[in-house]
Amino acid sequence: MSSEQPRRPLRRDAQRNRERIIESAREVFAERGVEATLDAVARRAGVGVGTVYGRFPTKGALLRAAFEERLDEHVAEIEAALRAPTGWVGLERFLHRAAEIHATNRGMRDIMLGSDLGQEHFERLRERIFPLVRQLVERAHAEGELREDVTAGDIPMLLMMVSEVAHHSREVRPDAYVRYMRLLIDGLRRSPGTGALGAPLTRSEVDTLTRQWLPAAPSRD
Repeated sequence: MSSEQPRRPLRRDAQRNRERIIESAREVFAERGVEATLDAVARRAGVGVGTVYGRFPTKGALLRAAFEERLDEHVAEIEAALRAPTGWVGLERFLHRAAEIHATNRGMRDIMLGSDLGQEHFERLRERIFPLVRQLVERAHAEGELREDVTAGDIPMLLMMVSEVAHHSREVRPDAYVRYMRLLIDGLRRSPGTGALGAPLTRSEVDTLTRQWLPAAPSRD
């Protein structure tokens, strides 16, 4: 007979606290990435940081509770992309969906691109994702739609570039990243396409983004 005792269900108020902490963690990590602290999560949830640590002794444990289901859903989306009518269609669907996730959720981006969280679970998840992406790339290659010199290893770099544009342009043009994702996708074609890019940024928007993105020049005083 097992010596383990069945886990006692949480009291109703404790369960509400746990759910509030998880939801607050989703919001905070989405906004700030995995570098956000548990103190920030506690403030968002309206509880003491001790309460957070009581439920989730490590940041990794809280990240897993907050994002595990959504990460599994993303894996399922990639698997669905593999069933698209053509390899190119599947790759394009994946890139647009991944760009949307990376652009709107820093936490998901950090986890999927490999932030060092010390979490075997997330490592295993990435080990599931990369072979699927490689299959998308190989199928598009086999059908002659994708440039021969593009590799699966290029995909994370493209998504990083797009997500950086998205996070720096959030207050100016939240949808700006879509234009650059379309440009990149057209550039991946063996014979580049001419799909609609959407409205270009204005000079004022470019100037504002540049000031926000680049470090300020040192004062000469």
